[in-house]
Amino acid sequence: MLTSRACPGFNLLKKRTRELFKKILICHAERSEASRFFPIVNEETLRFAQGDITIMETNMKNPNPAFGAHLEPFHGIPSFMRLPVTRDLQGVQVAIAGLPFDSGASFRSGARFGPRAIRQASLLLWGYNAVLGVAPLDQLAVVDYGDLEVIPVDIRASNEGIARQAGEILAQDVTLIGLGGDHSVSLPLLRAHAAKYGPLAVLQLDSHPDTWQEEFSGQAYSHGTPFRRAIEEKLIEPGAYLQVGIRGPTSGAHDLEDARQLGARLMTIGQVFEQGVPAVLQTIHQSIGARPLYVSLDIDCVDPAFAPGTGTPEVGGLSSYQTLELVRGLQGLNLVGLDLVEVCPPYDAGEITSILAANLVFEFLSLLALKKKG
Repeated sequence: MLTSRACPGFNLLKKRTRELFKKILICHAERSEASRFFPIVNEETLRFAQGDITIMETNMKNPNPAFGAHLEPFHGIPSFMRLPVTRDLQGVQVAIAGLPFDSGASFRSGARFGPRAIRQASLLLWGYNAVLGVAPLDQLAVVDYGDLEVIPVDIRASNEGIARQAGEILAQDVTLIGLGGDHSVSLPLLRAHAAKYGPLAVLQLDSHPDTWQEEFSGQAYSHGTPFRRAIEEKLIEPGAYLQVGIRGPTSGAHDLEDARQLGARLMTIGQVFEQGVPAVLQTIHQSIGARPLYVSLDIDCVDPAFAPGTGTPEVGGLSSYQTLELVRGLQGLNLVGLDLVEVCPPYDAGEITSILAANLVFEFLSLLALKKKG
C-alpha cells in the first residue's frame, strides 16, 4: 500500500511497465523470496497487470517500485516528487526538465547541480496544496523528463540545443517546467515558447534586471543578458513585461533605467514592500490580462537569509512566505511555461534553498492544475 508520504501522480500505461508487474505477480504467486521486495501488490495492481485498467486509473503513482513511491522520502530514487521518468509524452500534460548549465554565471558557479538538488528536496512534498485546495498531480499527467543536454564550454550551442529540445516538448502540447541552471537558460526557453505562442507576457521574479548589453566584453550571452536578447528578438510582447523584486548595487546609475527603456515595468524591492503583495499582484494581473504568460523565477529574488544557495546573492529580498504568496497570487493567469533558476547547491545551507525551490515548483504545478479545472 501507499503511505501518506507517497507523492501523487500518474503516467500512461506502458507495455514494459505492465510486463514488470506481471513478473512481480509471478513472484507473489510462487511466494518466492523475491516477493518480499514488492509489498504493493493488491487487487488494483492485479487488474493493472492483467490489462484491465491503466495506471491513470490507479492510485499507484510511479509503478516502478525501484523509485520508492510507496516509501518514506529517504528511500528510493529522487525523480521530481517520485514522478515517472520518461521521454514518451503521449497523453502527458506537464513535463519537468532539468537544465544543468551554469557557464553563464558571472560570480559563483554550481547551478548545474540545481536540478538534482531540487528533485532531491521534492521528496518532502506530500502532494496536497492546502492553501490552493488542489492535489496537482491528481489533476495533471506529469512526468520527470530528465535533463536537457547542454555543453558546458559553449553557451551558444547550449542555447540552440535547449531551444530545440524544449521545442520538441512543446510541439506535443505539453507544458514545460524548467529547472536551472543559471539564468542564461531562460533565453532559449523563451525562444521555444515564443515559437509556439507568439510574443509572450513575461513575469521575472529577480533581484537583477538581467537586461545588460553584455557582462563580458564582446560576449552577448551570459546570465545577465537573457532578457535584453529576448526583447531584441521580439520574444516578449511590449507592455507585458514585469520585473519584480529588483534590488542591490548596480554597475552604474543607468542600469535600472535601461531596463525601463527596453520596456520592462520594473518594481524594486522597496516598491514591493511599500505597496504590499496584494497590490503588486493586482498590477501583475492588470498588466498581463489574458496573454500567454511565461514566468521566470530567479531564486535570488528571495533574501539570502532564506535562500543562500545562489550564484549572485543580494541582501534585502523577499521572504520565503512572500515569494509563495506572489506565486499563488498568479492564479487565473494564462500560464504557459516557466523556469526556476540559479539554485546553487554548493553554497546552500541545510538545503533550505533547494527545499524552497521544490515547494515553489509545487505551487506552479498547483496553478496549472487549477487552470485545467477552470
